[in-house]
Amino acid sequence: MSLAVIIIGRNEGDRLIRGLASVQAASRIIYVDSGSTDGSQDAAQTAGAELVTLDMSQPFTAARARNAGLERLRTHGARPDLVQLMDGDCELQPDWLDAAQTFLTDHPDVGIVFGRRRERFPEATIYNRLCDWEWDVPMGEARACGGDALMRMDALEAIGGYNPGLIAGEEPEMCVRMRAAGWKVWRIDAEMTWHDAAMTRLGQFWSRARRAGHAWAEGAAMHGAPPEQHCVADVRRVLIWGLVVPIAILLLALLTSPLALMLFAVYPLRVLRMARRGGGRRIDWERAGLVVLGQFAEAAGVIEFHLRRLTSRPRGLIEYK
Repeated sequence: MSLAVIIIGRNEGDRLIRGLASVQAASRIIYVDSGSTDGSQDAAQTAGAELVTLDMSQPFTAARARNAGLERLRTHGARPDLVQLMDGDCELQPDWLDAAQTFLTDHPDVGIVFGRRRERFPEATIYNRLCDWEWDVPMGEARACGGDALMRMDALEAIGGYNPGLIAGEEPEMCVRMRAAGWKVWRIDAEMTWHDAAMTRLGQFWSRARRAGHAWAEGAAMHGAPPEQHCVADVRRVLIWGLVVPIAILLLALLTSPLALMLFAVYPLRVLRMARRGGGRRIDWERAGLVVLGQFAEAAGVIEFHLRRLTSRPRGLIEYK
């Protein structure tokens, strides 16, 4: 089966150069650039990639960039059977394409296959370590993939690609439609990509968590009805812990006694419970603390989505780097 690669990016610098070098085995490489000013476009063409530049007068989304790459494959040159989607801050592992293609050949009902994405520098910050943990999802049939995955062109075209209006969460939403069309999504036991989150500040972590909450809220609004109930449990969880519980404690303190503020101890107790369940190592404490803290940012993202929808405000990107 013929295979092409689509990489999307903006100002990724050396990360993009490493990513382009890692996909030279593909028959075609498409690089979709969204207004880079660091020489990324020249670097991509030097590496042999076909360059697609987005019209930045229109609102940018990663979904729109991926669709532009797919459109290039459809309308220029030989259309491939398979396409590897990849972000510009990622680098493909050497054996991934062979393993993924073999799996798709042996499983004709699978439309998307993905493997283990790892953080390149997990030791750099606690935020990078959290990302590395998040990437390690269970193996086997899955409900969704991330930004890196090998897909069948036929399956993508049958569902119309990505939803260009989503500012985040476009991959899980696409997978909802992919599964509804009868295709399966699968994670295999194979190393797929290195990823460089480059998160060094609390503000970056907060923005990333807020974006996740926004994506969950939008996903639930689109596909939250039974039987899919897409993202419903995620939205419910973050609203309970990031909004309802703290407001309830504050109201109780105002209506009864300031001693009710002691109920906020439930949050460090949640950290304790999560950390002990994970094994009690330092990394488990870090992870538990960030998960609990992140639910406040995720709740803010949920609220932001609904306020935007009520007021019909245009949606802007929520970026963390």
